[in-house]
Amino acid sequence: MLGPGFLEAIYEEALAHELTLRSIAYERQKLLTVNYKGLLLGEYRADLVIEAKIILETKAMTTLTPAHESQALHYLSATGLRLALLLNFGRESLQMRRVIR
Repeated sequence: MLGPGFLEAIYEEALAHELTLRSIAYERQKLLTVNYKGLLLGEYRADLVIEAKIILETKAMTTLTPAHESQALHYLSATGLRLALLLNFGRESLQMRRVIR
């Protein structure tokens, strides 16, 4: 167990390793594009997309905010997926939020 205090990238790496150990398919730093009437407006990068069904975003903050949930909703809109999980490792105990589109 890593505990709080590390950068988000460390927790992302640990999660990727755990998914690999369990033979769960995932993509790291998946590029998500936002298009409007044929015009590319911008790009995001999702930390992990699991089994092409769930977006998993790692945080290392004192608390999750509405802005983090909004970010997850944007990722869901860009991908057409329905479920995102926000995992915050920045506290003594893991904080998790489920975001559904």
